[in-house]
Amino acid sequence: QIQLVESGGGLVQTGGSLRLSCKSSGGTFSIHGMGWFRQAPGKEREFVAHINWTGGRIDYADFVLGRFTISRDNAKSTVYLQMNSLKPEDTAVYYCARRGVPGSNPRDDYEYDVWGQGTQVTVSS
Repeated sequence: QIQLVESGGGLVQTGGSLRLSCKSSGGTFSIHGMGWFRQAPGKEREFVAHINWTGGRIDYADFVLGRFTISRDNAKSTVYLQMNSLKPEDTAVYYCARRGVPGSNPRDDYEYDVWGQGTQVTVSS
């Protein structure tokens, strides 16, 4: 059974940084694109970032604005999200997901078939 486990969330002040990790087990990590999404209280889940299986294609949400960096280490079956210059509006539960149903839009959550349990990120003002 494929599992994704996120870690690295926590409480940070405005302007601070966090590095999220997502460890995959039970599947063939290296052949799938991976994504990060987030969901704030009372809001719909939204796309944050995507990286394809080689790392050669990366997509970011507009609100990232150069603050976040997605990367992957296929040898460790892990995808990362480095988040810098954090703002209170970045407060959310962050989820990683496997892009198991690739189509034309890696920002669409329908293209992701396995999800982690989420990790809370809280940015204080």
